[in-house]
Amino acid sequence: MDMLSNLQGWLKIIYVGFAFCLAFFLGALKGLLVCPVAGLILIIGNVGVIIGLFPAHVAWTVYTLVKTNRLDIPLKVAIFFPLPALFGLWLGLSIAGSVLVGVGYGFFTPWVSAFEAFRNDNECKKLFHCVVDGTWGTIKGSCTMVRDFADLCYHSYPIFLKEIRESPHSNELQPLRLFHVPGCIIAGLLGLVVDIPLYTVIAVIKSPYMLFKGWFRLLHDLISREGPFLETACIPIAGLTILLWPIVVIGSIVIAIFSSIFIGLYGSVVVYQERSFRRGVAYVIAMVAEFDEYTNDWLYLREGTILPKPRYRQKKVHSSSELPVGGNQVAGGKFTSASADAPAMLMPSLAHSRSVREAIQEVKMVQIWVNMMRSCETRGRELLDADVIRPTDLKDWLKAKCVNEEAIVGFGLPCYSFLQTLLYSIKAGSGGLLLPDSVEITHLNRPNNKLLDWFFNPIMVLKEQISVLKLTEPEVRYLEKVVLFGSTTERMEAWDNGGLLPEDALRAAQIQGISRRMIGLIRSVSKFPTYRRRFRQVVKALVSYSESGPETSRSNSIRSVFSIENV
Repeated sequence: MDMLSNLQGWLKIIYVGFAFCLAFFLGALKGLLVCPVAGLILIIGNVGVIIGLFPAHVAWTVYTLVKTNRLDIPLKVAIFFPLPALFGLWLGLSIAGSVLVGVGYGFFTPWVSAFEAFRNDNECKKLFHCVVDGTWGTIKGSCTMVRDFADLCYHSYPIFLKEIRESPHSNELQPLRLFHVPGCIIAGLLGLVVDIPLYTVIAVIKSPYMLFKGWFRLLHDLISREGPFLETACIPIAGLTILLWPIVVIGSIVIAIFSSIFIGLYGSVVVYQERSFRRGVAYVIAMVAEFDEYTNDWLYLREGTILPKPRYRQKKVHSSSELPVGGNQVAGGKFTSASADAPAMLMPSLAHSRSVREAIQEVKMVQIWVNMMRSCETRGRELLDADVIRPTDLKDWLKAKCVNEEAIVGFGLPCYSFLQTLLYSIKAGSGGLLLPDSVEITHLNRPNNKLLDWFFNPIMVLKEQISVLKLTEPEVRYLEKVVLFGSTTERMEAWDNGGLLPEDALRAAQIQGISRRMIGLIRSVSKFPTYRRRFRQVVKALVSYSESGPETSRSNSIRSVFSIENV
């Protein structure tokens, strides 16, 4: 019996080794074959978007700089001088980044897909997916990435500039005195001279520790069968991670050096904000200490830093007086603001890895996207049936002809859907956010995503504010009107849903404040490149629903949900 068990153990080891070698060489071969096609599509597409929209980007930026009331004339003139250099930097970095992303995506995606095929149970399926996965899917993915990048450049950037021109703080001029200009320039140059070499030195010195400690953690998980090595099917993928870990370390160094450029240049902004050259120099020195402390925390080295960390802020800079959007929630429901100037470095966590079964318990980002779009489609059908929104509104959004109609569909519909999700969560007594499919997102199971952190905490604050107000049914209906139609008073008055404006001026102002914050959150989410593509599928499904009726459009609705899940 012992001999038979030993033989089975050796056969399993041989099988894993053979599977790893097969996936390694077959994936590399797929990468070499697919990379020229997928990489060229991504590079040519992104470079075409960059060069094609470059004149429009210049015109939009200059127009915004001229029209905004947040800056006075001396500051506008001062910004015009470095503007050509910034545009040149954008061209160079974006084209170089497109080339690197195209080559990396085109080669590594088919390679990793060959390892992921071993998660299938059937041996024939493993071999089939090892050969097929990552070929046509990578080519389609490169087309999708080009489309998302085009949305970012053509839709998200103009929305960002429009918000600058129409900022509610447009009457608060930011005067610039001439004697501040030399200090801003010197502080920016000093930030480049100091931060870039010191960031590089810190990243290079700590990179061997990151390399060997990362290998130690992965090998420890392999021997003890923990984390990604708990399931036998995931061993080939984890083995690839061990081999590619040096590339991750090199990428961390490159990102640290790249981020130090912008962190150093921000010293000129600190001088302008604080009206003090001394504080700008203090910022440059403090950022090196913060970066050292940041890397120590991620690599589990000694706490803090031995480098000097002078104070460079006289007072906190708040981005909004209405809603704290940059805080982290701690015990007791209070929020502590995170540093807006914290340095960034790609630093994979070296803590104990979670197994695949443990990771399944976490709500995935794709679940949030799918539920968000599915809710928009459901609410959109209800509004179409009630003749609140019209098919022409949807078609005008697709054609982007009318600004008002675009706002009703582009911002009003998702904002209305988001409000219903918040009200549903409040009525159910949920401690987090309850999605339409009864999946609850809390601080414990939310996706481990820094980008989501920027929105999850403000959403929880907004939910708590609505709960504390204890809105009556007419007030809820009025809030639905406001978030759906915004400033389009004619359409708001035409919808008789029983909503009434509160007679109490304070109560009315609170409801208006809630609506503004919700619309602001949706505007921020709409800038994401993947959002517009996903939402466009929902709008097309609603157009089909309005033209063909519920029975015919049911298959289109299911198809739109599946397409959202696949991307």
